[in-house]
Amino acid sequence: MNYKTFLKMLITLTTIAVLSAFVLSSVYNLTKEPIKKAQEQKQLEAISEVVTNFDNDPFAEKMIITTPDKKDKLEFYPARKDGNINSFAIKTYSNNGFGGRIDLIVGFYIDGAVKSFKLLKHGETPGLGSKADEPKFKNQFDGFNPNRHKFKVKQDGGEIDGITAATITSRAVIDAIQRAVDAYNNFNAGK
Repeated sequence: MNYKTFLKMLITLTTIAVLSAFVLSSVYNLTKEPIKKAQEQKQLEAISEVVTNFDNDPFAEKMIITTPDKKDKLEFYPARKDGNINSFAIKTYSNNGFGGRIDLIVGFYIDGAVKSFKLLKHGETPGLGSKADEPKFKNQFDGFNPNRHKFKVKQDGGEIDGITAATITSRAVIDAIQRAVDAYNNFNAGK
């Protein structure tokens, strides 16, 4: 290969790379805001599902709270009705799911008992671990206070019925909720 051929190939490839980078960055900039708004809408819908009725904007009042070990920062969303907090939601996660990380929003009554939760993102097995978002599993959390009960699956000596054939997912959901409870307790203690 002679020098001119090499130079032409180099210029052509560089031009293609620069144009591709420009197109990709343009598409990213065009879609960044709509994607962010869609994610916020999905999260607001999840908050609406897991807390008591509210008339405030939970995003405007969002706070960041930390776990006692200061390793995790979670999003805390107060739900207000007529100016008074009647429940709250915490965005939390667990890295212990069968398919890896599980992200969820957990709703709590004002006394700290769990109201409900909503899976936001997971890689659990369809038809097994994905059943964590079904009423049969979720409903047993309503009114359950992790500070007063054995917050583990029954196989581990706790009071929660795990999902059949998806104990790892059940444990991961409990782990995520416990992370939120610990962060809230830490926040409540003023730490």
